[in-house]
Amino acid sequence: MDEIAVLIPCFNEEITVGKVVRDFKRALPQATVYVYDNNSTDKTVEKAKEAGAIVRYEYQQGKGNVVRRMFQEIEAQCYILVDADDTYPASEAAKMTERVLKYHADMVVGDRLSSTYFKVNKRRFHNSGNRFMRLAVQKLFGGKVRDVMTGYRALSYRFAKTIPVLSRNFEVETELTVYALENNLQVEEIAVAYKERPNGSQSKLSTIRDGISIIKKLLHMFCFYRPGKLWKIVVLVAGFIEIKNARVKKFSNIRENLLHISSGMQVLIALVLIENIHYKNKMDSEARLQNKKIYSEII
Repeated sequence: MDEIAVLIPCFNEEITVGKVVRDFKRALPQATVYVYDNNSTDKTVEKAKEAGAIVRYEYQQGKGNVVRRMFQEIEAQCYILVDADDTYPASEAAKMTERVLKYHADMVVGDRLSSTYFKVNKRRFHNSGNRFMRLAVQKLFGGKVRDVMTGYRALSYRFAKTIPVLSRNFEVETELTVYALENNLQVEEIAVAYKERPNGSQSKLSTIRDGISIIKKLLHMFCFYRPGKLWKIVVLVAGFIEIKNARVKKFSNIRENLLHISSGMQVLIALVLIENIHYKNKMDSEARLQNKKIYSEII
């Protein structure tokens, strides 16, 4: 088992991956650096190997699929999960790993939003999108995580080996954050300076397509982890609508409207329950895969 494993998911990052590998090998000389290539068509693999990384592969496209593979295959006391785009400082990695190894944190979030992100970022809607996700997670799940979508985290062994990663793409950051909050794991944050990608390096995140997927993931996890809170919101909204309608409709129609609302809520409850059962089955299946991997390593 490694003491520290640096995990770098990669898709067409030939411009930056070599520097990222070298920076983290210099910042954490005791660490093993893994680059997981996700069907790159450029020289990502060659650049990573030249810089001294161990290169492995995930052939299902998507960052979530890569993270899932990483957590299944790599054994370490502490993990650094970082993007390959050279936007995060390796100089903060030692502080982050110390919080895991010495103080038993399960997740240390590299917080861009409390540092330079809003000044440096130039992509449309990303500033407001990050603010929205921060507020939404705080309101729906509690906790005070300031940067939900960061691509820079330190994680404990028990976190990596117990989370059932079901995300396929960039919604994986939301899944990591919510899982930690909902399972009462020790979450800490360290402010890190953020910088823009270098010239010629292109982001793989689609603002609209991936933004919709991230919001869907957030709502899905809210339905699964907080069904009681969900129904309180539904009942309050339905009640508000009915009170508003009551001002313009006769009393005899109110009872009929309530019956319609009640029927609609029953259908909605049934659909959410079915979806939650399906989601729970997938989580259990993923947990069995993880446990089988751990068991095979032990024997």
